[in-house]
Amino acid sequence: MVSKRRSLRTAVVGVLGAASLALAGTAMAATPVAHNATPVAVAQKAVPAGAGITVKPSVSSVRAWQLFRVTGQTTGLKPGSKVTLQQKQHGKWVSLPASTSISRDGSYSLGVKLGLKGKNDLRIVSGATASPVFNVTVR
Repeated sequence: MVSKRRSLRTAVVGVLGAASLALAGTAMAATPVAHNATPVAVAQKAVPAGAGITVKPSVSSVRAWQLFRVTGQTTGLKPGSKVTLQQKQHGKWVSLPASTSISRDGSYSLGVKLGLKGKNDLRIVSGATASPVFNVTVR
């Protein structure tokens, strides 16, 4: 039979242990790096040399939710890789639910519908490779 006192003690020890782990993680994350510290190498995905994406929208202006096409060519990217449409919203690039695979010849074609009225800054991305920014105005 487990007494109330023993149950309470076990609960307190568990809460204190969890709290100390949380504080230790926060302290480690907040620890500043000394200026003379040895630099730490950070692994990053390398963009293949010569990788690029071209883009050509079928229109420059559409009505809200009207379908249009974005086509282009890729170089240095693997066929079958995914390209995704991104839209600049409040200063940040946001991936839209519009993507397709790169064909064997490096081309892609994507059907797009936009609802955000006004001038939309758009680009196509695949991994760390991005196309030049293009604009489509939604009226």
